[in-house]
Amino acid sequence: MGWSTSAPLLVFLSAPAAAFLPSPPLRSSFPLRGDCSTFSSAAAACGAPASFLTCRPALPCSRSRRDRRSGQTLRCQVQQQEERQQKPPISFSESGRVQFFGVEATAEVWAIAIVYFVQGILGISRLAVSFYYKDSLHLGPAELALVSSIQVLPWVIKPLYGFISDGFPLFGYKRRSYLILSGLLGSVSWASLSLLAGCASANSCGLLGSVPAAASVALVTLSSLGLAFSDVLVDALVVTRSRGADQSTAGSLQSLCWSSSALGSLLSAYASGQLVQSFGPAWVFSLTALFPLITSGVAGLIDEKPAEEEEVIDVTPQSSFFSHLKSQGSLLWGAFSKRSILLPVTFLVLWQSTPTSGSALFFFETNELGFTPEFLGRLSLVSSLSSLLGIIIYDQKLKRVPLRVLFKWICLIAVVLGMSPLLLVTHANRLLGLPDQLFAIGDDVILTVLGQIAFMPVLVLGANICPPGVEASLYAALMSVNNLSGSLGSVLGGLMTKALHVTEKDFSNLPLLIVITNLSGLLPLPFLNLLPKQVAKEDGDLVIEASEEEAEEAK
Repeated sequence: MGWSTSAPLLVFLSAPAAAFLPSPPLRSSFPLRGDCSTFSSAAAACGAPASFLTCRPALPCSRSRRDRRSGQTLRCQVQQQEERQQKPPISFSESGRVQFFGVEATAEVWAIAIVYFVQGILGISRLAVSFYYKDSLHLGPAELALVSSIQVLPWVIKPLYGFISDGFPLFGYKRRSYLILSGLLGSVSWASLSLLAGCASANSCGLLGSVPAAASVALVTLSSLGLAFSDVLVDALVVTRSRGADQSTAGSLQSLCWSSSALGSLLSAYASGQLVQSFGPAWVFSLTALFPLITSGVAGLIDEKPAEEEEVIDVTPQSSFFSHLKSQGSLLWGAFSKRSILLPVTFLVLWQSTPTSGSALFFFETNELGFTPEFLGRLSLVSSLSSLLGIIIYDQKLKRVPLRVLFKWICLIAVVLGMSPLLLVTHANRLLGLPDQLFAIGDDVILTVLGQIAFMPVLVLGANICPPGVEASLYAALMSVNNLSGSLGSVLGGLMTKALHVTEKDFSNLPLLIVITNLSGLLPLPFLNLLPKQVAKEDGDLVIEASEEEAEEAK
């Protein structure tokens, strides 16, 4: 959506995200974009369209069927969360071992939890990258928006990492070796960026020149690649452990993962601003480089059997791997060709690709209002807690609201509330007796809650439209399309910022930019009919009204 929040940009995107973009701590249109697996502050720090906290929803249903007697509904089996036995966060098994959410704390469980924690704590670099781009590399608002769209690209091709890990074991392992490699890639990238930040400040970067912008963007993008790859790997480990387990155990493992990432995210939000203000971006990058090494270090604790000789997949054109790849590709193409999937995806692309004004607002807050890194860090923490509130509100009050109705009201309310930064950029808040920082905090809470509520049905819709046989692959592809659409929104916002001549010093057209980007959020409204109608939940099944074409096919 194209509305500008007063929140620090916790974009886009997963679980986690869900967002590794060095997105600026800015108010962006829709603070929450992206797939749930990137729904984390770490993702936000390195390029992923993600919100602050990891929210990893259940994978698309394993069973989907059409009621062929009437041809009017599609049914998707959903988990019955209410049947789950509630377990305390920390307990002890009969043998005396520590349990987290009912999951025995084996070495592998510790490793999985630590990897998710690292994904959250990596958000500590987000503010540092933003200020480094602005103050050391002297990027303007338009350039910053374009850079952000580049750094999200590793999250767009996440399904590819799963194919690589499954089909090409590295040193005899499908997960462990790649996890070590992804951690090393992230660490080297951040360490190199620290060196660049130091020499850029001293104007002594040798062959790279005094403003190594291209090298810096490349390094942050590589760190984003390392995080995205590790995210896919650790998700695969969780899926493997959950396979065959009862629902309660699988849910408990998800709770452990979610909590670990959330803890890291909250710590990074609390400390990030103060560290940037006290020590500078280069020092923060050096600190960030240590955390991916933890991922590499705990990879040895993963309980993974070496790939046997007969299990190593042949990579010749006639191999079973390529046959499987071709088969999956055909299934995915066939799925996307169906109107029941193509039409909702078209709406999601329109929904996520509307332009944003977040970069310009970041420059206004820091250059015009004098918001310090420490305050922006505190604002990031407030935004994180607000995201939790949004999740709770959606889960308790809105998850059964029909999708078309929910999206319609979100669009309308978002456009109205998204105009609130106009009070800040015109200083009207001061006439109302509201200091800039107090107004920013209140605005942040309201718009982040709404942004989180808006993002949750995107995840639900993505899961519900997946047909049987390609659930995981299609869901990953849908979230990649979602991330790419958000990246397009950043590009459009950057181009619009440049067209209106909004710079790091001239904010005279910023109110107009905010109005245009917010009104663009109304553009998807005429296409609401592309969405399915959520009718009811019957006997544990989520019932979705089929399109007329599918009803005819079912007869």
